[in-house]
Amino acid sequence: MMLLGFFPLLLLTDAVAEKHQPKCETSAKIFEQIREKEVSARDECSFQALLNHLNMSKSNEKYTLSRPVKNHNHSTWIFLEMKVYAILDVRETEQSFISYIWIYLRWDNEHVWWDPEQFCGLDHILVPTQLLWIPDLTIEEMTEQDRTSPSPYLNIKHHGWVEFRNDQVVISSCKMQVYRFPFDIQSCNISFKSIMHPDEEITLFYNSNDTEITEWSREAMQTQFEWLFVSMTVTNKTVNHFDFNQTMIIYTINMKRRSVLYIANFLLPVFFFLCLDLGSLLMSDIGGEKVGFKITLLLSVTVMQLILNDILPCSSDRIPLTVTYCIGIFTLMLISLLETILVIHLIGKDAQQDNDTPDKQSMNDSQEEKLKNIHSRFTVQEKPSHIASARNMSTEEIVSLNKEGSTSKHIEVSLAMEKISDELGESKKTITLLCSRHEDMKHGYWMRVAQKINKVFTFIYIMAAVLFLLTIAIMWYPAFET
Repeated sequence: MMLLGFFPLLLLTDAVAEKHQPKCETSAKIFEQIREKEVSARDECSFQALLNHLNMSKSNEKYTLSRPVKNHNHSTWIFLEMKVYAILDVRETEQSFISYIWIYLRWDNEHVWWDPEQFCGLDHILVPTQLLWIPDLTIEEMTEQDRTSPSPYLNIKHHGWVEFRNDQVVISSCKMQVYRFPFDIQSCNISFKSIMHPDEEITLFYNSNDTEITEWSREAMQTQFEWLFVSMTVTNKTVNHFDFNQTMIIYTINMKRRSVLYIANFLLPVFFFLCLDLGSLLMSDIGGEKVGFKITLLLSVTVMQLILNDILPCSSDRIPLTVTYCIGIFTLMLISLLETILVIHLIGKDAQQDNDTPDKQSMNDSQEEKLKNIHSRFTVQEKPSHIASARNMSTEEIVSLNKEGSTSKHIEVSLAMEKISDELGESKKTITLLCSRHEDMKHGYWMRVAQKINKVFTFIYIMAAVLFLLTIAIMWYPAFET
């Protein structure tokens, strides 16, 4: 039974071996053919033969020590091209620009030349960078050396052209213009020049077609984070360093900031604070809730200004429009707070007068009661004893009394006093009526003044806010066009 079980397994193993045997034989034949070609190939078709022909090695100082010219009066022509692969970061506070670029250099080496037909059509060869002289070009604005190793090879053409291609991350200085932040467009330069060689020894060339180099960079662009690549231009200028002239090739990268997040996270919240302050004009001026609400809004705008201070560089030539925007809104809200405090103070004066009115009224009432008591005492003492008896006497009795001097004088005085008291009562009523009218007019006077101030201030405040926002928008408008 066990033999019967192993028999199918053996058959399956043989089938698999037969299936893979043709493939193994095919691979062996391919390797044999390659080996036959390598054996039958001539020595002139190898890279080593070409290197031996050129006598190119690390020990040959002809290729490594000096410029590759046969006559020192000849200038070495160097062609330079640059593409931008990515805009990695733009640090406004540090005024630095981080980019990932691709550099292409081509120059003529007069010591290198061979006939491709003598070497089986071999027209170019790759050699390590240590075997040949390389131009000492540097980036003028670079602040940190690239930590990645450069390209290890050079491409040599049969007619003597040497090509060097390298990609690197460049951290360079860039003067930021943040006047229209966050709708700003920045222009950062990457300038190439030789460290030691003057123009008599090295001549730099470049592609002057800005449209082409812009399209090349746009096609090669891999990532764009906060900044969008707009265009790239190239110019040259001659600089004088250490008493000799040098040609500098300047690539200017123009980029635009993505402003959507700044609008949503900064500009709109500050505008909403202004709208809340406008809405607070409808709140009642009685009590301290309105003042507390406005102070909270002021503190909120202050926090936004502190956040903005961490973003913008301190060395800006002009005050950015964003800062002006925040300061303007802060000023409007501060004036609104001061107006609210004034109105509350005026309303408080009316309330103080209302509290003082009952005291004055009680004093007047007490004085009136004292006058009434005095008048009643006088009339009680004089009127019953003399005036009432005088009215009840007959004519003969009055005549007889007139004869008595003292009695007649008392009657006349009592009659005169009664008349005077009546006149005093009427004048008192007139004065009381006039005073009550004056008190009615004086009551609520400051409240009416506060209401007028509120109406005038609301109109002026709304107009000032609208004009301010329109002015800021007009000053930002050129950035919107680009």
